[in-house]
Amino acid sequence: MNYYELTITHTSSLPQDIIYDVLASELGEIGFDSFTETDKGLLAYIKENLYDKEALQNQLHSFPLVDVTFHIEEALIKDRDWNEEWEKNYFKPIRIDQDCLIRASFHEEEPGFTYTIVIDPKMAFGTGNHETTYLMIKEILGIDFAGKEVLDMGCGTAVLAILAAMKGAQKVTAIDIDEWAFKNALENIRLNNKEEIEVACGGAELIADYPPFDLIFANINRNILLQDIPTYAQHLKPGGTLYMSGFYQEDIPIIEEACKQQRMEIISFTEKNNWVAVKVKG
Repeated sequence: MNYYELTITHTSSLPQDIIYDVLASELGEIGFDSFTETDKGLLAYIKENLYDKEALQNQLHSFPLVDVTFHIEEALIKDRDWNEEWEKNYFKPIRIDQDCLIRASFHEEEPGFTYTIVIDPKMAFGTGNHETTYLMIKEILGIDFAGKEVLDMGCGTAVLAILAAMKGAQKVTAIDIDEWAFKNALENIRLNNKEEIEVACGGAELIADYPPFDLIFANINRNILLQDIPTYAQHLKPGGTLYMSGFYQEDIPIIEEACKQQRMEIISFTEKNNWVAVKVKG
């Protein structure tokens, strides 16, 4: 199958991560199925027979964020082994000591790890390659999940939900607002034989459909977290714990203030390349 590769750059005063998140969601509605952030911009891929330039222009013209101008370069990529492409360029196995291995189905098996998660991603984010996912996995590895009810909010590939289930969580729910992430989460859950994980497509408004959680993991971005912290606080059991990532160390004060307004306290954080994950007690 031939694919079109679009290299998308932009000019805007808005944070890049927010633009890319929204853009991936918008393009997913017209057939784009893979996205990768690079130094060149956002790479978006669509099957040749699905590529509709008019639909693309209409989607960009109605882009929901203001003050964003896009610049696009397109290239037709001849049929290739796409698993091999992922392996060579985007998704390398992630090894966290001997505790956890995250690999794709096209990677060789590696014995000796306590937990092995198989992920076939639609995009690189959520595989463990990104610092924030790595930090959240490190947190999960240190938690006793016995009897715990867990929410993975903004689940992406569902790697955090899968690991929580592997570690014995009583009930795990995974929610993501993007249709492509929802479908990919279901695929990865099946790959790891963790069909007991419940997956839903939507935003934080869906949290109210579930009983309160002992543990909430939200790896999204600063602005969405600030918007949704009150919802997390409302649906966290007394004495429960909220873990958040997707922002920089200098953003901790504003996150901390939002938590204090909900009578929650940041008790610790971890850092990697200036990205952080915070632990918050309800």
